Amino acid sequence: MGEVHSTSYARVPLHFPECDGRARLVVAADSLPERADLARRLGYERWTTDWRDVLDDPEVEAVSITAPNFLHREMALAAVSAGKHFWGEKPLGRFPSETLEVAAAADAAGLVTTVGLNYRHAPAVQHARALLGRDALGTVNHFRVQFLASYSASPRGALSWRFRRDLAGLGVLGDLGSHAIDLAHYLLHPIVRVWATSSILIRQRPLVEAGGSHFAIAAEDAELGEVENEDWAVAVVELATGTRGTIEVSRAIVGAEARYSFEINGSAGAVRWSFERMNELELHAPTAVGDAGWTTLVMGADHPDFARFQPGAGIGMGYDDLKVIEAATFLQSIADGVRREPGVREIAATARVLDAIVRSCESGGWERVAVTT
Repeated sequence: MGEVHSTSYARVPLHFPECDGRARLVVAADSLPERADLARRLGYERWTTDWRDVLDDPEVEAVSITAPNFLHREMALAAVSAGKHFWGEKPLGRFPSETLEVAAAADAAGLVTTVGLNYRHAPAVQHARALLGRDALGTVNHFRVQFLASYSASPRGALSWRFRRDLAGLGVLGDLGSHAIDLAHYLLHPIVRVWATSSILIRQRPLVEAGGSHFAIAAEDAELGEVENEDWAVAVVELATGTRGTIEVSRAIVGAEARYSFEINGSAGAVRWSFERMNELELHAPTAVGDAGWTTLVMGADHPDFARFQPGAGIGMGYDDLKVIEAATFLQSIADGVRREPGVREIAATARVLDAIVRSCESGGWERVAVTT
């Protein structure tokens, strides 16, 4: 993710020439010294194995926080103390309490923040939001958000830091649930009440050396360790409008590589989207002759931000392009001092829902989402 942030900064002037912010890559930090050459190739002027050196550097005005979850709180609070704006990856803490602490500190300090809730930037998602904003679907009465992935579907998938509570905190709820909840908030209304359940589907995984990826497949005879956080969770959620829907997340499902999707149904129509077909939005609405059915809308130059990356419909944007949009949002906000979403307030709203989901998984009943004070 550090590579993605770095290349995204470099791409901003190409895709957003009007952006007033320009990034100079001053210094990169990584605990592995062998990555120093990569930092140079990415365009950094200096390199360190101690991330605190970055915050102490007087030439650094803003930082990207792309480390594992157990470092999010410490790094973000240190950035706030040093007066550095930051672009941080979700969930910005191991547990909701850490995320909320970071968000409160950054907000109180008046710093510019951007958080990596990148799926909301897809042109198809932005178009769906516009349709909902003008009530094109009528009154919303059903919705489902699913973030289903196969990255740990194999029992031989390595026991990386993501499966340990001391390093990752929450499991798939923090990893993919943050995105799913944010999309529900972005497209619909705040979630106010939840009922949820969760499970560890694969209870033991092969141990790996520090730094191993959760995509790694271990040898058959590798020593096993315990998985400490959830692989799967589902929540029935109630919006501020009273409408109820479902959110399901899994990191261990065979057949869904990155099925990050939603379907929203109203009294007059419906929309659905999946990241696996990122550049398409399906719309269900009656035709002029009274027929009804799903129509596939292929994103093109008429849809938000698409023409910045591709000249015409059918030529797909990709994941990294969404991060360029995020980088441009961050840099422009630093340049003009105008707060833009998503930042710490948006991830804080997500964290409050995650906290209610965790409480519901423990209590077995409905739990209310905490109200901001």
